[in-house]
Amino acid sequence: MDRRVWLLTDARMDAHASAGHPERPERREAMAAGVRDAGGAALEEPPVEAATGAEIQSVHDPDYVAALDRAEAAGGGWLDADTYLVPGSMVAARLAAGATIAAAFAVADGDADVAVAAVRPPGHHASVARGSGFCLLNNVGIAVGALRSTGRAERIGIVDWDVHHGDGTQEVFDADPNLIYASTHQHPFYPGTGWQGETGSGAARGTMHNHPLMAGDGDEAFVAAWAEDLLPAIERFAPDAILVSAGYDAHRADPLANLAVTEAGFGEVARLLGELSVRLGLSGVALTFEGGYDLDAVRASGAATVRGILDGRRGTADRA
Repeated sequence: MDRRVWLLTDARMDAHASAGHPERPERREAMAAGVRDAGGAALEEPPVEAATGAEIQSVHDPDYVAALDRAEAAGGGWLDADTYLVPGSMVAARLAAGATIAAAFAVADGDADVAVAAVRPPGHHASVARGSGFCLLNNVGIAVGALRSTGRAERIGIVDWDVHHGDGTQEVFDADPNLIYASTHQHPFYPGTGWQGETGSGAARGTMHNHPLMAGDGDEAFVAAWAEDLLPAIERFAPDAILVSAGYDAHRADPLANLAVTEAGFGEVARLLGELSVRLGLSGVALTFEGGYDLDAVRASGAATVRGILDGRRGTADRA
């Protein structure tokens, strides 16, 4: 099996910056460096294009996007105590969404076994008409819309191992019976959602899978949650594509949270995910960068993730 790795990133995203804020430009380069470490000779870095208005509106209210554009044109400001806009932020946000779409397409089209959008700002806290938690546009949600509108996939699985629950993603897809969302996250913790009883609404009841972790939980609890609970649920759902909200703030070195996962834990879950992708007949796995605020941890964990998915896909194929 080929070991093809795509990295989708663009330094223009670094215009989104506020002095002293933990969501800073160096994060993007740390994630990109980890992908390069793991990708080696198999790595491709195609150019990134911004998401179009139609692609963004598959998730977001156009009035919300217009309000963001107006705020940026007026010099920027704060959506909440954590989430900022500066000149260049919306260029960065559109590029982040576009890179995530490109990663999803690269895998769906069979061009890559692993495609990573090393992007910022992150996206999984952004809902239809609200940005929060450092997020402006919901990158993974926009990629779901693009996969569907182009006929590449309809049933989608979203894996979210960021330390914070992806409340925006869950809200967007809460009533969507053709999408499964699976999350580990520290709980109770920001944003206060992600209880096990939150399982989806209407015809989609049973498609939201939340596995809260307690402060101090490390690799053992993290891997068990995915191996014994969440990945089996995804396998039963049998999606046509898997997208990962890859946050690394569950790492024990992260300054903003209290879990104790290591790069080895991320790598093991990634290996299991790679194996699952082969069993489901998928061409690979696409990922978009979410949280993670210790640069060394981000780089090491990003590399471990890429290696894990590749090892899982190769190992399963070798045994077939």
